[in-house]
Amino acid sequence: MLATHHLPSYAVILIVLLNLALAQYEYLGYPPGYPDAAEEQYTAPQLTPDTPRIQLRLAGDKRKHNEGRVEVFYSGEWGTVCDDDFTIHAAQVVCRELGYVEAVSWSPSSKYGKGEGRIWFDNLHCTGKEATLALCPSNGIGVSDCKHSEDVGVVCSDKRIPGFKFVNTLPNHIESLDIQVEDVRIRPILSSYRKRIPVTEGYVEVKDGGKWKQICNTEWSQFNSRVICGMFGFPMEKKYNVRIYKMFARRRTPSYWDFAINCTGNEAHLSSCKLGQPTSLKSNATCAGGFPVVVSCVPGKAFSPSPMAGFRKAFRQEQPLVRLRGGAIVGEGRVEVLKNGEWGTICDDNWSLLSANVVCRELGFGTAQEALSGGRLGQGMGPVHMNEVRCSGFEKSITECSFNKETLGCSHEEDAAVRCNVPAMGFQERLRLSGGRNPYEGRVEVLVERNGSLVWGTVCSESWGTMEAMVVCRQLGLGFASNAFQETWYWPGEVSADAVVMSGVRCSGTEMSLSHCLHHGDHLSCPKGGGRNAAGVSCSETAPDLVLNPQVVEQTTYMEDRPMFMLQCAYEENCLSSTSSQVPANTYRRLLRFSSQIHNNGQSDFRPKASRNSWVWHECHRHYHSMEVFTLYDLFSLNGTKVAEGHKASFCLEDSECDEGIEKRYECANFGDQGITVGCWDTYRHDIDCQWVDITDVKPGDYIFQIVINPNYEVPESDYTNNIVKCRCRYDGHRVWMYSCHNDGSLSMETEQTFPGLLNNQVTHR
Repeated sequence: MLATHHLPSYAVILIVLLNLALAQYEYLGYPPGYPDAAEEQYTAPQLTPDTPRIQLRLAGDKRKHNEGRVEVFYSGEWGTVCDDDFTIHAAQVVCRELGYVEAVSWSPSSKYGKGEGRIWFDNLHCTGKEATLALCPSNGIGVSDCKHSEDVGVVCSDKRIPGFKFVNTLPNHIESLDIQVEDVRIRPILSSYRKRIPVTEGYVEVKDGGKWKQICNTEWSQFNSRVICGMFGFPMEKKYNVRIYKMFARRRTPSYWDFAINCTGNEAHLSSCKLGQPTSLKSNATCAGGFPVVVSCVPGKAFSPSPMAGFRKAFRQEQPLVRLRGGAIVGEGRVEVLKNGEWGTICDDNWSLLSANVVCRELGFGTAQEALSGGRLGQGMGPVHMNEVRCSGFEKSITECSFNKETLGCSHEEDAAVRCNVPAMGFQERLRLSGGRNPYEGRVEVLVERNGSLVWGTVCSESWGTMEAMVVCRQLGLGFASNAFQETWYWPGEVSADAVVMSGVRCSGTEMSLSHCLHHGDHLSCPKGGGRNAAGVSCSETAPDLVLNPQVVEQTTYMEDRPMFMLQCAYEENCLSSTSSQVPANTYRRLLRFSSQIHNNGQSDFRPKASRNSWVWHECHRHYHSMEVFTLYDLFSLNGTKVAEGHKASFCLEDSECDEGIEKRYECANFGDQGITVGCWDTYRHDIDCQWVDITDVKPGDYIFQIVINPNYEVPESDYTNNIVKCRCRYDGHRVWMYSCHNDGSLSMETEQTFPGLLNNQVTHR
């Protein structure tokens, strides 16, 4: 505190007001990315000799590695904990004993499945300060009147206590509590693997007491290798040249870790494996009959080095049966499966880390970091194909797992999702944001090689847009882009990095790195230069996702003949075909009319790009336009030739209706705020001006009708592939029919190919 007794009274008042002003923001804390205060390294608790020695693990139907049923190892047997009198304080003790900073929550009634064996603890009364669960008052170890239907579970924080042991389960014959494994790595040994990215082959090493140690391979199995490869983002393991590594081990004396590891092969993480026997070393420090453990992993197609291009330039799934949608970064998203030619979702009932592992490996990633439920990565639109999925962890595809075909009661609010382990590619190290107010925004600076050395520089902002910003945010692991900036004078970056080192950047939006986008290479061209005119971004962990309801289009389509004198406003807004300017006022225009119901299925509200002060007032229709073009309506011949078109400026974005329990937030009346809330939809009725296509000059025949929302990518979304609706259209000169309406990407490729000549939204970018 400042000493205030020598200050003038007005200064004291100012200091008090300042402290009060700062206090109201204390609860917000620092944004993610700011360095935390230095933390003490973990030291094993000093327990009295009479303290019962126990060991804990998290088991059962887990959704991520830091949650599960609490299991206790005591007296040579694994058992569980009863939920009677269990509190968050007891969960705190459990999580800290397992090496996590704190507990997030706890769950009664065997949420993670029923355990087996003894129920070791009942009626626990912890304060939260105990060094081990065994020190909490209880009925006594093994004294319980509970059933396994009362087994308790906990969710711990992702953050681990620095220096705490990595492997958190001990075998039955070891009771020591001071085994610490701080980290695990694959260290490339052979020169041919040292420069490869990602690292796919080498020694498996654990960090114990600050030193890296190898593991003796005498008890090593392919199941252990499978788990290690999965942790590092690889779907499977493969054989390697044993003779070369034996020769290497003879030349250099390894430093072995004290224990073997025993995995079943379906674990998502090494921390879920058990320890094996203590390592038996010979007098010359070599392990009996073996040499250091080596793993060789097979990378997924998206991460495989290729002699032509280094790496695949854009991340595109090629799996015919499973895909991820709506994720911010590579390897995460809502799980969708193909069934009967139509893509659908998975209900999250019984969704577990085991099932998520199968999805991740199937898609060419490693094991799952997390199995997400509750539509956490956005909601799908099609059918729910699978429910109550149960996998062993060894299936080749999620479609091979047992599941319940009955999905009654499953809505898209329960869509399952995954976050997978992906290989470390080093992309984050070649890009940074500079000058922003927080780690999620700033001027984009890239690291490039110039004259034999690496230098930081800026990116030319000419043509810089949402898709490029999306790639930057993904590369940095910061989620989605919320804005793309072509001027960054308000973000002074490093002066030494003002020079432009990358220009002409054009991205499709699916790339893993900005360097994978099209750009000018060494032949830079940027008239405005870098510095204050350099490209910038702001990122967000969430994004909206607009999806148009195809059934509403199909059900509301009709044809109307309307006289020109009633279409003056529409004419002024270019909502009629070009031939309308050459006809007298008493003639008619033939209009194909329909309603649009646009849902926001994402994780944040959809807001117009233009700020309120720049909305344009249209006197004719007496409303504000917040986006120049919000949707495009086009009619194509069957060979893909456009025969008629329409467009709709954003007359007014508002919540027409919302899902149950969600309140409307946006309303256009009285110059109100514009947008679409998550879980709500904006309906443009068929009787609104410009909600049509002028087909006056169209001849009778069969056509394809297409609607594109947010066509210029002015507003960032989590998924642009579902922004298109396509329909079959038949016009006989007197009537019109619309049928087979569907969202782009909702059908199999074979079915989609029956709509020729049309490109999806990802390809049509600028």
